[in-house]
Amino acid sequence: MTTENEDSRPEGSEPAHPRAVLANPEALTNPSAEDEANAMRPPALDRDEDLLDEFPPDSEDVDLVHCRITSIPALGLEKLTAVVRLCLRQNEIPRVEGLECIAGTLQDLDLYDNAIGHMTRDLEALVNLESLDLSYNDLKHIKNLEKLVKLKNLYLASNRISAIEGLDTLVELKNLELGANKVREMQNLDNLAKLEELWLGKNKITEIKGVSLLSNLKILSLPSNRLTKLSGLDGLVNLEELYVSHNAIEDLTGLEGTPNLKNLDVTHNKLASIKGIEHLSHIVDFWASENQLSSFKEIEDVLKDKAELETVYFEANPLQFASPATYRNKVRLALPHIKQIDATYVTAN
Repeated sequence: MTTENEDSRPEGSEPAHPRAVLANPEALTNPSAEDEANAMRPPALDRDEDLLDEFPPDSEDVDLVHCRITSIPALGLEKLTAVVRLCLRQNEIPRVEGLECIAGTLQDLDLYDNAIGHMTRDLEALVNLESLDLSYNDLKHIKNLEKLVKLKNLYLASNRISAIEGLDTLVELKNLELGANKVREMQNLDNLAKLEELWLGKNKITEIKGVSLLSNLKILSLPSNRLTKLSGLDGLVNLEELYVSHNAIEDLTGLEGTPNLKNLDVTHNKLASIKGIEHLSHIVDFWASENQLSSFKEIEDVLKDKAELETVYFEANPLQFASPATYRNKVRLALPHIKQIDATYVTAN
């Protein structure tokens, strides 16, 4: 979902937590890369091989990544008495089970990139869990999380989830990641009053709604959806970052309820004007590449008094196409206090 200048531009329009990162995107379309990945895959483990031999019984952090594990119970976790974090990323686990023996201490469970198809009732025992990562699995529904009332971080990116549900009791939740699913509607979020980050990029959402009660929300990410307007943002007085690139938004009205916005990404939409952000006095980064903007005068009128503004992106707009040789200089003259234009830092005279 990242756009142009990925090396230099902040990845704000991406579900940005470090857990949900595609390690080898080339392998999705490149047969040779897939062959290479298979060649590097470790051999299957003998049934009696004990992966926990290297961990003392009082280990708090257990990390078993890419070990071709197919069963959690077979690990024999009952040998461990103090596990706080269990990472089983990039294995072949089909089911969350066999964790009751460490439920009393377990706070962080990472099952990113496995083969889990259902959120079963085995999860209900993990009442002390504060972070759960089930990204890159094969989940269709959110369920059996009702008893995980201490949960603060929930990562469900890149599954096949179509509805936001089953979260009503998770009142401590601060970070919810549902990017790259099949969600069509923003719903059932009212009880998540402590939520600070909501990541919903690359879904099928047509309207921003259901977030007006989330007064603690700081980051809202909705790139690569089906939005045509900015609405439903009233009440988000603490929102600092809004990412809505790669939609079909035609104007910037609807931001009146977000006075503390610092980062706004509207890249690749249908904007012919940036009017509507005049009141955003704390804006620091404004990304509006790949739209239909043509007026340097409007850019100056709307943004010249934004004392905290440091970075703007306007490339791939008519105002650049019309005068490519002088484009950067015109932006700089309109916004003399700016520090970065597109991917290039502005040098002092």
